[in-house]
Amino acid sequence: MHHFPLRKYTFLAIFWGLAVTTQGQEISPATEQQLQQAADLYFSYQPQQALEKYIQISKDTQNRDAFLNAVFIAMEQNETKLAVDIATVAYRSYPQDKQIIQTAAEAYLSDGQYTNAEMLLSQLNEEPGRSELLHINLARAQLGMNEKKLAKSNLRLATRGKVHTALSNYLLGILYEEEKNYKAAVKHFKIASEYDHQFIEAKTHYAAALEKTRNYNEAYRQYRMVYALEKHNPDIKNALAQLRPKLTRPEKELTASKTKTDHTIVKLFPFPTEKVYPREIKVGLGVQPNGRPSPRTNLRFIPSHDFTVTDDKNKIIARGKAKEMWTAILEKSGSYLLTAAGKKIPFHKPVTISPASHTPGEGHSIIIKQLMSGAGMTWASIDDKEYRGKLQIIPNTRLHTLVPVNIVTIDEYLQGVIPAEMPALFPMDALRAQAVLARTYALKHLGKHKSYGYDVCDTQNCQVYGGVSAESERANAAVESTIGQTLSYQGKPIESVFSANCGGITQSSKDAGWSETPYLHPVSDYKNFDFEHIQPYHFKELLQYEQNAYSRYDKNVSLASFRWVRVVEEKQLREVIKRQKKDIGEIKALIPLRRGKSGYVSRLLVKGTKGSVTLNKENVIRNNLSLGLLRSSYFIIEPNYENHKLKYFVFYGGGWGHGVGFDQTGAAGRAEDGQDYKTILQHYFPKAEFIDPLAQEQNLL
Repeated sequence: MHHFPLRKYTFLAIFWGLAVTTQGQEISPATEQQLQQAADLYFSYQPQQALEKYIQISKDTQNRDAFLNAVFIAMEQNETKLAVDIATVAYRSYPQDKQIIQTAAEAYLSDGQYTNAEMLLSQLNEEPGRSELLHINLARAQLGMNEKKLAKSNLRLATRGKVHTALSNYLLGILYEEEKNYKAAVKHFKIASEYDHQFIEAKTHYAAALEKTRNYNEAYRQYRMVYALEKHNPDIKNALAQLRPKLTRPEKELTASKTKTDHTIVKLFPFPTEKVYPREIKVGLGVQPNGRPSPRTNLRFIPSHDFTVTDDKNKIIARGKAKEMWTAILEKSGSYLLTAAGKKIPFHKPVTISPASHTPGEGHSIIIKQLMSGAGMTWASIDDKEYRGKLQIIPNTRLHTLVPVNIVTIDEYLQGVIPAEMPALFPMDALRAQAVLARTYALKHLGKHKSYGYDVCDTQNCQVYGGVSAESERANAAVESTIGQTLSYQGKPIESVFSANCGGITQSSKDAGWSETPYLHPVSDYKNFDFEHIQPYHFKELLQYEQNAYSRYDKNVSLASFRWVRVVEEKQLREVIKRQKKDIGEIKALIPLRRGKSGYVSRLLVKGTKGSVTLNKENVIRNNLSLGLLRSSYFIIEPNYENHKLKYFVFYGGGWGHGVGFDQTGAAGRAEDGQDYKTILQHYFPKAEFIDPLAQEQNLL
């Protein structure tokens, strides 16, 4: 019995022929071999040849998988008429097959045949974990027929589920927004944007609806978060400008940053033996997303203890008292330190501020006032930050900026990295695995940004580093319990790359557009999916329906990092491509040209009415298809039409990041399942060697 709103049908049902021909037929070894050959063509970046092969197999054998693959690739290549033809034959051969029915309906949707799509979808029953998409697709068909009341009813039903929370609430919010029912729109846009803070389109509509309900303060706050990712978007700038006169609280209160005056009592790091020595690392602070120094003409800092200031030759040029706030100032005539007493101390080369604690076991710290962190992310902020070790200030005359550099030991550095890169409440063995990788990364990349005066930066360009402000007891314990441990390959530290979530399977460094690396090959995090025999159409199943995977771990982390959705309007995408690439007119299609076996897209064609643009490499793709950036390039795309005009694209995606190497969320899932950190590391880097200098020392003894 169906429970979703439908139109009444008359003569249209006559259209369908229901001849069963091959249902239940076993697949011969020869057909299996042909299917594998077709899949190999697809994953070797020959989608058209793969499509032709699948079509031939379907003609010769009426094989179900050949039909599904052919329809999937035809839709992906924007050959909607061909997709409909194949889907119609598939449906007549398998009229009871739910997946065939669903696929055929989506082919009709892609071709604007809304009535036929709705009729097919009406044959499907609700199933746990699958009914949400059914209701969403019914709503898509009904919107195409301008049946908005029915569409709204189906979207309401879809919002009851948990798989497509963001999408169903966003689409329902759009309908309420069109009706000017802004109170209801606010409710659903809020759910969508809170479920996934990277769903910028939902956040933008949420802000606009809030403004309509005269909640100007919250509207302004939401627009500010979007602005953190889209500083060059004129619509966001205009929205902020128009809201400022309407604010009922001062703007500085709405954008208030965290201030800090009291220092944290930090413990000295316990180095157990001389075998593991406290090697120093220089960390560039408050940098831009690309790791370059940020523009800065003054820098205020407060050491916790009495301190000295030394020049580039380690000569003491000044002394200061504990808790005094000093300021480094850069002017056209040069740079100088302004002491708490107002004295000016000129400097033209790097100076180093070194506090000293004389309490046994107690360390020291330095508070830096109003420092940028998370540049380019939705959580970017300018706050007071606290750091261990020393503070070096470099006057960069070429960039006309003051560069703050934190000099700490590598393990002190790791204490500020682990909780900034991974939730500190993740299982301890996940934190330990992250500590080993972060240490390996630091050693591998010493000197990465030496042209600016530091080894590594504090953003995702290297590893996110929050200093004492980010530290936690659990993360510190993970660093201490893995002291000195690293991963190596052929005697050198590995490229210990990691992403927040691989979406179910990691991809190779080669598929990501990097150089081929033997230990950076795909490994699966799915618990019950055979990735060795994957076919292209499986990506629809994997990305649109609930899956059981270690990376689906959802404690202290949003499920949106495992499965996400973005709705990008054609007009919006047109402006992004025009601003960042070139003017190609109205967008007509987004066509993946290269998809690796892991599912990540590494080349994509954007077709317009006035030309086209090809996006190469996963980071370029992620940065040019939406406001801000997409979480990953592991996605499938569905165009949506209203009145036969392309209105928006829906990206059904998985994972967060490049997907190469270590999966942080997958590690948490594995640790939760009882795997220790060495086993976890071996899974993601099976060809790497685990190095433990303490164990080696004990064996020598």
